[in-house]
Amino acid sequence: MKRSITILLLAVYSPGKAKQTPVTDSCVVTCNDAMKADTVSANHVASPTIKLNKFANSYVKSYIKDNGKGLEKIKEQSKPGFKTIESIFIKYDIPVELKYLAVVESNMNSKATSRVGAKGYWQFMPSTAITYGLKVKGKVDERTHQYKSTVAAAKYLRSLYDDLGDWLLVVAAYNSGPGYIYKAIKQSGSRDFWKLQSFLPKETRNHVKRFISIHYFFEGEGSEATATKAEWNKYQKDLVTFAAVKTETVTPNTSAKRVISNEQK
Repeated sequence: MKRSITILLLAVYSPGKAKQTPVTDSCVVTCNDAMKADTVSANHVASPTIKLNKFANSYVKSYIKDNGKGLEKIKEQSKPGFKTIESIFIKYDIPVELKYLAVVESNMNSKATSRVGAKGYWQFMPSTAITYGLKVKGKVDERTHQYKSTVAAAKYLRSLYDDLGDWLLVVAAYNSGPGYIYKAIKQSGSRDFWKLQSFLPKETRNHVKRFISIHYFFEGEGSEATATKAEWNKYQKDLVTFAAVKTETVTPNTSAKRVISNEQK
């Protein structure tokens, strides 16, 4: 009898693992809802999620529909590269999901070169690369070295975040430079990307939305990297509320405690 009660309590206290919902162009904008429904059926209490912002909805769906095959190929080939990026980003206290910025920049191609001279996984211009410790001289170009260039990218991303305090703005600044971001903040009176985006160059707006699209293709949901500061803070508060409700839901009642006590005697 005691073993049966113990198993029952473990089932109550252990959070069930939500069934993964595959991301396709037809489900990308509703995958969080599907995952939420799976969690409800498993635990009877829905865990919070970071939902896709409504202003990115149509762009994400269209982008994944048009680029899904190419992204699937990158997904199959880039696991070792992603692990390297993750290990470095953890060291610099950067959300590991920012690794998808390398897909946006270069499709994880170390030899990628832009028409304006940006190069490597992280598409550094020579001056920025040198500023963050890379050697770019003659035949030596460390922008093509994955580990070294990722360390430089981590330093740059960390620096941008220390100034801007919002990862979506960091993604935008990585494309256009922080000057455009500060100008847009001043013109819009807001630090929310979705409110200031119309004051940014179109290329930068789409750069951020491409990042979000690729993130959703790989992850099937949002993260700190795809959320504005306000969205992230709300998610954190929702987690606290969820934890409190979850604890209250799984706490055994007095009669259950008495049964356990009697069985242990």
